Amino acid sequence: MKVLVGADIGGTKLAVRATAPDGTVRVDVEVPSAGWEASPVQQAARWLLDRVAPVLPEGDEIAALGVGAQGCDTQEHCAHLSAALGALGVPATVVNDGSLLVPAAGLADGIGVVAGTGSIAVGTSADGTVLFVGGWGWVLGDEGSAPAIVREAAKAALSAHDMGSPDDGLLSELLAHYGAADAPALARAVNDSPTPETWGPAAPAVFRAAAAGSASALAVVDDAATHLTALVSRLRARGAVGETVVAAGSVVLGQPLLADRLRDRLGAVHPDLTLRLLDVPPVAGAVALARARYEAAGVA
Repeated sequence: MKVLVGADIGGTKLAVRATAPDGTVRVDVEVPSAGWEASPVQQAARWLLDRVAPVLPEGDEIAALGVGAQGCDTQEHCAHLSAALGALGVPATVVNDGSLLVPAAGLADGIGVVAGTGSIAVGTSADGTVLFVGGWGWVLGDEGSAPAIVREAAKAALSAHDMGSPDDGLLSELLAHYGAADAPALARAVNDSPTPETWGPAAPAVFRAAAAGSASALAVVDDAATHLTALVSRLRARGAVGETVVAAGSVVLGQPLLADRLRDRLGAVHPDLTLRLLDVPPVAGAVALARARYEAAGVA
């Protein structure tokens, strides 16, 4: 059977959904995305197909592939990866993973904001140009992402400790998460392995502290919401169209406080915009791209 396949490649997992042309779901799975690199594109194309093909039902053939990929941060890169997949016999449309949110929500236009393992915002101008902001990695930025929130929280907690300020709950939550006895031990725990895998999982501790009334934790969350709003502002300044901001990612969807703060900030800066939290998996947007590619070929 010819199937339409969507693939959402994130920082920790690859989501694959395949449907028959009539919309019947054939497979809907997630596998680890360890080893994913968006470049070189020939290697990236082979990596993806090597993971998609084994999860398809026996006998199914990819009629079209829609891909949202972390690391594909320019239109040119997306086009090159699409061509590399085509060279392997698979008609494909490739976008940044943030570009999946708007089609997943069933919208023709809008701004997608991802706040999870990383953070990025993606929009489209009136002439169809795809616009990207953010996505620089948590060391350089990615404010609003889980690792960046923990980075800023650790800095705030350790700075307050150095100034002799009493712990308002943030430091103790971080100590408990890392199993650290004191502030110096916390600094060692986070610095000895400065990776998203070490930092990101501590984000819930920051939100627990905020929920318990920690002013420093609340300030970190507010700052994250402000930075995410700034991403939207930069896109609009560059001509991004749409009246809806579609947000997804483990942090903004899993932590209502961040979503509420983001909604407040957007409302204050862009009162004409509506924030919508994506309530379906982003891979649904990849399937929509595959369907559009399939129908454009005149085989629907």
